[in-house]
Amino acid sequence: FDEPLSNLDAKLRVETRANISKLHQQLQTTFIYVTHDQVEAMTMASRIAVTNKGILQQIDTPQSLYDLPDNLFVAGFIGSPAMNFFNATLNKDDGKLFVDAGSFNMQIPENRTSVYMPYAGKKIIFGIRPEDIHNPEFAPPGITAQPVSSKVDVTELMGNEIFVYLKAGEHNFVARVDPRSRYQIDEDVQVVFNMENMHIFDTETELAIR
Repeated sequence: FDEPLSNLDAKLRVETRANISKLHQQLQTTFIYVTHDQVEAMTMASRIAVTNKGILQQIDTPQSLYDLPDNLFVAGFIGSPAMNFFNATLNKDDGKLFVDAGSFNMQIPENRTSVYMPYAGKKIIFGIRPEDIHNPEFAPPGITAQPVSSKVDVTELMGNEIFVYLKAGEHNFVARVDPRSRYQIDEDVQVVFNMENMHIFDTETELAIR
């Protein structure tokens, strides 16, 4: 299949996507499906091969690509809205590591410190998905939450969630927050990052560090 749904309207795309998945289950044979739409890839595939300019970047299950992207391109391609990226420095202080992005400074969880210790004092790219940024009032229990002060730029109410576009100093990023949140444009707010689900990439190779 070479982008078979590209000319369909939104509702028909969803229906046809489900029908193709049913057909695949019935036939029990291999389908090769080419698409630029990562939602189609995530919902339909048992394995995904992500390519960039004709070069294979990573091949894995949809969940593994989402949880453990090998590089910056895969991390930014898988997930909607896309992962947020921040240019930052890893700083060491009293045996602890901190992500210093200028407008915010957050401690790395101690159970992951040893992985990143060789990069102490170096420039890195810090990544976190919008769904791992929460309104503190409705943050899930048990997460490793680090607060970030920011200002609301734009809000998009989706019904079951709200996309909030935020500014923190020179950084712009997006969060997917609980629909009970009552954020207003230009309001100064505090959000929390779930640092257990953060990602760090090498600035030169753009490969994930883990």
